[in-house]
Amino acid sequence: MNSIRHDFRSDTVTKPTEAMRAAMAAAEVGDDVYGDDPSVNLLEQRMAGMLGKEAAIFVPSGTQSNLLALMSHCGRGDEFIAGQNAHCYKYEAGGAAVLGSIQPQPIAHRPDGTMDPKEVEDAIKAPGDSHFAVTRVIALENTFGGRVLPFAYMEEIAGIAQKHGLGLHLDGARAFNACVALGMDIGAFTAPFDSVSICLSKGLGAPVGSVLVGRGDLIETARRHRKMLGGGMRQAGILAAAGLHALDHHVERLAEDHRRAKALAEGLGKHKALRVTQPDTNILWVDSEAALEERLTAFLTENGVGVSGRYGQQRWVTHLDVTDEDIKGALDLVGRFFAA
Repeated sequence: MNSIRHDFRSDTVTKPTEAMRAAMAAAEVGDDVYGDDPSVNLLEQRMAGMLGKEAAIFVPSGTQSNLLALMSHCGRGDEFIAGQNAHCYKYEAGGAAVLGSIQPQPIAHRPDGTMDPKEVEDAIKAPGDSHFAVTRVIALENTFGGRVLPFAYMEEIAGIAQKHGLGLHLDGARAFNACVALGMDIGAFTAPFDSVSICLSKGLGAPVGSVLVGRGDLIETARRHRKMLGGGMRQAGILAAAGLHALDHHVERLAEDHRRAKALAEGLGKHKALRVTQPDTNILWVDSEAALEERLTAFLTENGVGVSGRYGQQRWVTHLDVTDEDIKGALDLVGRFFAA
């Protein structure tokens, strides 16, 4: 993959900027397991304040952040509800079941990426019937595949959770993308949720880390689970400093990623063989015949453009390290493919 010059595979491929590296080098550090790292403490306080929550915990990855949330909401043999294609259900190696002994209850997605609220409510199992795992939490994801799900939808699901005494978790790995697209404050966006996972190493451009934010009791429980899962870090302030720098300098610029994704969509959409879904944020989906997609993906890779592709669908992701020149170069290359 070292031959890739224009990398659209994911927004996780970014490199720290020189300014971010300088902030990391200058970070004050201590032993975070003892609670002594001032940079980690500042990041956790900052994130809790931004989201209007009681507490936060810095963790190595978004997968661990989601797992800690589910394990803190649920006990062994309990259940969480999530979408059939939700990251915490489909793409996290079954961690909730394997490591948390938590049963997932997946719900089908509607074409717009939401779950039918009636289906969500009908899936809830209340305590009292020994045949069933007890539902404890509903997990939403926003953005979902780059799509911004309506805030009114999140409020509707929050109402169902409150009605049944359930927790509500948000996999907000790219929540800042959603907020920039909506022109909405992150605190207002996450207000309905008991716990929220925010990724620092995607669009925000930090090299490592996510933050789980939420109610104080949940975060206290998550801190013990983090230790159990091997996620306790020592002088982690070097990494936390990158997250603090990202919050200061890389949030508003997400609009540039969104603009470039739309430029990609416009250019790729000129080819009749490609069916392009207009992006809400920084993720663009392109469908075609499977054989064509395979040839196009291979051609792009051979010529230094990295995209994710399989089974007739490509995913293009814009990010901190993608420039307007990268967009032009990639579109020119796709044009060459179809002209051949």
